[in-house]
Amino acid sequence: MNLDILYQDDDIIVVNKPAGTTVIPERFNTEAISVNKALEEKLGQKIWVVHRLDRDTSGVLCFAKNEEAHKSLSKQFQEHSVGKFYAGLVQGRVSTEQGRIESPIAEHPTIKGKMVVNRKGKASITDYRVVEQWPMHSLLQFQIHTGRTHQIRVHSSNMGHPIVADALYGSGEPFLLSGIKKKYKLSTKDEDEKPLLNRLALHAYRLVFMNMKGEEITVEAPLPKDISACVQQLNKQMNKQHKQF
Repeated sequence: MNLDILYQDDDIIVVNKPAGTTVIPERFNTEAISVNKALEEKLGQKIWVVHRLDRDTSGVLCFAKNEEAHKSLSKQFQEHSVGKFYAGLVQGRVSTEQGRIESPIAEHPTIKGKMVVNRKGKASITDYRVVEQWPMHSLLQFQIHTGRTHQIRVHSSNMGHPIVADALYGSGEPFLLSGIKKKYKLSTKDEDEKPLLNRLALHAYRLVFMNMKGEEITVEAPLPKDISACVQQLNKQMNKQHKQF
């Protein structure tokens, strides 16, 4: 696994997690390489997992190099003092351009691994802001103040705008150029159209935390190529320029 290290000191290391990788080894697929094991091999030492991202979510992921740093970072996450910002490409135009979602989240009563909005669930807070919009899609910035399983995916879907290519909370359909280009023609070299994006269009692009010296550290990871390609094509069809976060 080719890991892009975004920040590192004596106590903490932050990487840009590739989509399609797990943070820790899978229970039933021990041969698959995980980010933490790949990082341990790269550094030649034990590392501690502080938080997690879904398999198909890319972006900023933080680890501790020792127990003291692990305790400090874990406390920051538990107290919700860490700034956690995500970029998500969603279905549809979002009418209210910014807002706060405070819908409690609980496990689905019958589907294992799925979460739902439920008044008896755990408190969950997500702020969102529209960065760009097109006729059938929107690019949102999310900031989560709690860390519930699938929080952004559940909240986004619940307000009627599931994350693009989310099979669990949306249609799961990949992002195809033919879906936004009116006069799309398949290349003579290709039998089938290749998706611009065929994984969850969610990326952890910024993390703000305190290091062991008491300094505020901000780490960012740019939009990955697949989400960027979608945004570029959406802007191209609308003759727009891409906005920055």
